[in-house]
Order: sequence, then C-alpha cells, then structure tokens
Amino acid sequence: MFKTARMRKIRIVTLDKYIAPTVDALHAQGLVQISDISDSIQQDPELAELVTPAKATKYSGKLSSLLMKTNGISELLGNSLSEGHGIKDTLMSFISPDMPVQKKVEDLDTEAFIAKAEETLSEVGSKTHVIEGKLAALDSETSELKSNKSLANLLSNFDMDLALLKDSKYTSTTVGRINVESASEIKTKLSNLTDELDMFTVPSDDKNYVIIVVVTLKEFSDEVYSTLRKFEFEKIEIGNVEGNPQQIISNADARLSTIESERAAVKSELRVVAEQWDDEILALKEQLENEKEKNDILSAFVKTKDSYMLEAWVPVNDTEKVEQLVEKSSEGHCAFELIEVEGTDDEDVPILQQNGWYAKPFEYLVDMYSPVRYNEIDPTIFVAIMFPIFFGFCLTDAIYGLVVSAIGVVLLRGMGKINKTMNAFGWILIWSGLWAVILGLITNGFIGDFPERIMGFRLPTVFAPVEAFKHPDTILIIAIAIGVIYTNIGFIIGAIDNFRYGNKKEAIGSQLCWFVLEAGVIFLALGYLMPAIGMIGYIIGGVLVIACIGMLVYANGAYGVMDIFGFMGDVLSYARLLALCLATGGIAMTVNILAQMLNNMVPYAGIVLAIFIFIFGHIANFAFQVLGAFINALRLNYVEFFSQFFMGGKGKFEAFKASRTFTKK
Repeated sequence: MFKTARMRKIRIVTLDKYIAPTVDALHAQGLVQISDISDSIQQDPELAELVTPAKATKYSGKLSSLLMKTNGISELLGNSLSEGHGIKDTLMSFISPDMPVQKKVEDLDTEAFIAKAEETLSEVGSKTHVIEGKLAALDSETSELKSNKSLANLLSNFDMDLALLKDSKYTSTTVGRINVESASEIKTKLSNLTDELDMFTVPSDDKNYVIIVVVTLKEFSDEVYSTLRKFEFEKIEIGNVEGNPQQIISNADARLSTIESERAAVKSELRVVAEQWDDEILALKEQLENEKEKNDILSAFVKTKDSYMLEAWVPVNDTEKVEQLVEKSSEGHCAFELIEVEGTDDEDVPILQQNGWYAKPFEYLVDMYSPVRYNEIDPTIFVAIMFPIFFGFCLTDAIYGLVVSAIGVVLLRGMGKINKTMNAFGWILIWSGLWAVILGLITNGFIGDFPERIMGFRLPTVFAPVEAFKHPDTILIIAIAIGVIYTNIGFIIGAIDNFRYGNKKEAIGSQLCWFVLEAGVIFLALGYLMPAIGMIGYIIGGVLVIACIGMLVYANGAYGVMDIFGFMGDVLSYARLLALCLATGGIAMTVNILAQMLNNMVPYAGIVLAIFIFIFGHIANFAFQVLGAFINALRLNYVEFFSQFFMGGKGKFEAFKASRTFTKK
C-alpha cells in the first residue's frame, strides 16, 4: 500500500528458433516491461563485442501497411454508423455505451495471419472502394456545381450565355471586378495598347464595383492583364459553364438536390456494409496492433548468430512465473540473469503501484501530478482518504453531494465499463459526493438553508457546534487542525525519504525543523494559557523556536529563516476549506432568498419566476462550487502536501501485453 512493487531487471537468452514463441508467451501474459537493451550493452564493452542490435522482423513493414489500411476502413465504417446521431444518442452512448463483443480469433503464425488479414481487407475493400468512389464523384460534382453557381451569382447581371466569355481560337477574354472610379480611366489605358480590343462593363451587386469584360487578340492578352492589375483588378475565372446565369443557378440547384438523394442512397449502402463488417474490422485492427507490437519488439533485443537476448523489468513476485513461462516456450533452451536494483540507483525503475480497491482509483490523481519514484512512499492512500474529505468540506451541501455521487454512479455504470479512467473518476466522485452529503447534513447544508427557510423545519442531523453560518470560527479551527496534521504527515514522509537517500541536511532543514517549531509554539501557548507552567513554558518554547531557526540556517543558509513564512502559508492555506464551505452555503442561501421574495412579492407569475430562479440558480451554484471543490481539493494535496516530500519518478510499469478489447483467444 505505501510501497510500490519491488522490481528487478531480468536478462533472457534463448535460441533464435524459440524467440517467436517466447515473445508470444510474454505478450500473452503481460508480466514484464521490455527495455531497449542497446544502451546498457554499450556500457558493457565485453558484452558489446559479442552481440549486435537486432531488428524488427521482416513482417513488420507489411503489418504496418495492413494496419494503416485497416485504420482507414475502420474510420470509414465507424463514421457511417455514428452519422445522424443527435445529442440524445450521444448522451445515451455515454450513460449506457454498447459493450464491445469479443470475437474469438485463431492462434496463427504471423505469415498465416497476414494472409488472412489481406483476404479480409480485400473482401471489405472491394465493397468500400466502390462506395468511396461514388461518394468522391458526387463530392467532386457538388464542388463543381457550387463553383459554377457562385460564378453565376457573381455575374447575375449578364444577360448572355456565359460560355461566350471563354477564350476562342484567336481571341482572349478577360473578366473581372474593378472599382467604379477606375473603370473609365482603364478604358483609356487599354485603348492605347491596341485598336484590336473591345471592352464593356456590367453593374455588379456591389455599387462600388463593376464587372469589366475585355476582348482582344491573344497576342495582346498578357499586356491587357498586366495593365488591369495596376488598377486592383480582381480576375474572375470562367469555368466550364454554359447558359445564362439564371439557367446555371437553376440547373445547379436541381442537380444538387438530386445529388443529395444519391448521396443518401450511397451512404445507406455504406451503412449496410458497416453493420456487417464493423466488428470484424475492429477485431482485425486489434489483432494487427498486437501482431505488430510483437514483431517490432525484436528491435529492442540484441543477438548473436544463433541466439537472442532481451532485457526486461519484472516485479519480484512474478520473477519465477516469467522464468517458468520462458522455459516452457523455449523448451528449456534459455538462460537468465537477474539484476537487482542497488541502493539509491532507482531513478529509472518503472513504477507498479500496489493499492487496494478503495485507493486504486486515486492513483489517477497522483499520476496527474507525477509518477511516484521507486522506493518512495506511495502517497495514494493519503490522497484517497483526504481528497474526498477536502472535496466534501469545500462543498458541504448534502443535495449537491448526492448529485455528485449520482454522476459518479452514472460514470461507473456507463463509460466506466469500457474505460478505466472513467471508472476511476466514477469512484472518486462517489466517495467525494458522500463526504459532501455527510458534512452537509452535519453543518446544516441542504440546498443552502432550504429546510428552514422554505420547508419550515430543522434537519435533525445538524451538530450545532459546527453549524456553518453560526460557528465559522469552529470550522476554521477544524480546517487549520486538519492542515497541521496533514502537513505533518507530509513532513514525516519527506524525512523518511531524505534519510533513505542520505539527504540528512535536507531532512533537517525541510522537515524536522518544523516539528521543533511546532513544539516551541505549543510550549509558548501553554505558558500563556496555564499560569502554573508560566515562565518554564516560555523558556522551553523560546529555546525550541531558536533551535528551529538554527536548523534552518544550518540547512539552507541565512535566507532559510524565510521558510518560516512558507510553512505558515502552507498551514493557513487550509483556511480555504472554510471559505469554500461558506461560499457554497452563502450563494445557495441567496438563491433561496431571491426565490422566496419573488414568490411573495410578485402576484401570479411570482411562483413561476421563483421556480426558475431556484432551479437555475442552484444549477449554476452547483457547477461553480463542484469545480472549485475539485480544484482546491487537488491543490491542498499537490501544493501543500506533496511539496513536503514528493520526488517523482520517470514512468509507470507498462507491461508488454496484448490488448484484448475486441478479441479473445
């Protein structure tokens, strides 16, 4: 629970004829994280002389190609099945997602599997290729029609066949838009070029511009265009159009309407194919990913003429299982070397956390900050206990908390079934919401002061000494006390880690000194509050405070004394628990008062307005306060707690393991 799984490095050597079954066995069981051995080999000159880096198998490239093709088909079919889904369908897919059906697959060698994959893709591709071709042709035609329609709208004032504006064998026609002021001037400029030229203008929809048409012999076309460009001329390209603008627009609209019907029919064909093949393609995609991973992993090995060597991280408790697995798959033709992690040389060791069912979901919150370092105390159990309490303390409303827990249940029973992250956050919300319910009932938070103000009764669960708006001083004391205790737990963990890694000076100046300071403050307080202790308390307290300052100066230099203010800031930061508690209740109370006033003061419509204000006011308050509670509960862990000890590692244990969402063996 407090420690990550003990890890060791294992080197495995086996003959090349057994490397494929060995990799298959390791991939199926997912007990090891395979490392790239090339770096460690280079640090061992003797070993480097005996082996050379291995390469991915000859099938790797083909598998990549097939996977790329499968991804394209899978995306096409998936989009077809999801097309037309509205907000209701999207919401239902979140609340009650379709569980993937696992397809039983054959245990084939790579070559046979590739042949089967090609056969499947060929069969599906022969159907999707035709459909994609139809859709592409319709899209191309649609684009051309819209372009023609746009041109016709631009030249809508032309009462002529637009085909006449195209170049002929001997003449060149230039069409474009130019501002009105330049139209007369440009005519003079163009007439100076040649007499073999004709120009006319047509009004455009924009009164500041006209459409200009210049017809000349082809030999003068470049000079004409160059002259036009000097007047901010915007050329209009005349495409493959025939008929006057109104005819073009009418024909385009008619054809576009027909195309939409044709596209709908083609998409229906695609949907039939998708319904038939989507599960098959998803299973094939997963198989290809697994097979590619197995074939690519050989590039992390080294080899001799007849053998391969791989290096992997394995949990100590699984070492014997791995050895037995490799011995069986290689028929005993293997050798092992176990390498223990020595001393504090553990920075690169992958992390496998060992938390129970309750704390396991909260690993995601810890990982959001940083992976735990190997041999460092795993703080997940503390986060699992304190995060829901902090969240509930910030929210302190029973109904709001009940809604949060309900959202957690929806996540758990919906997306949580197929997504581990959603599953974890479902549990986090459930526990956090329950603490909000408990603390809300105790502190009189039930949609603000709804029971007393609206319903006229007092909750029997309220504990008067901690009623939020009557005794905020008590809640502040509780918040600060929690802060002192939780921060001290962080100091203890930090001191243990620092002594483990030989950082005694760091432990003195960052953790132990604060216990001395706290003891000094306690004695000073006792001297003030208890006359019987009096001067003795002052003397002992003063000595301890001075000792703390000395420890800070010793460990961190003269400026280390400033850390006292940082310590005070960390502890006082827990006062935010009171602030958010009062903010939730205060805004909820304000909403209730407004709703009550509207109901009493506005005749007839007052009840409607009151209900509107009540519902939407509490929805808004709920959204803001839940977000604030989540962020501040995280902050109290990340900033005030983790900063006292957390070192962090480089990564989690990622098992070399086959993915089995859509397939099974």
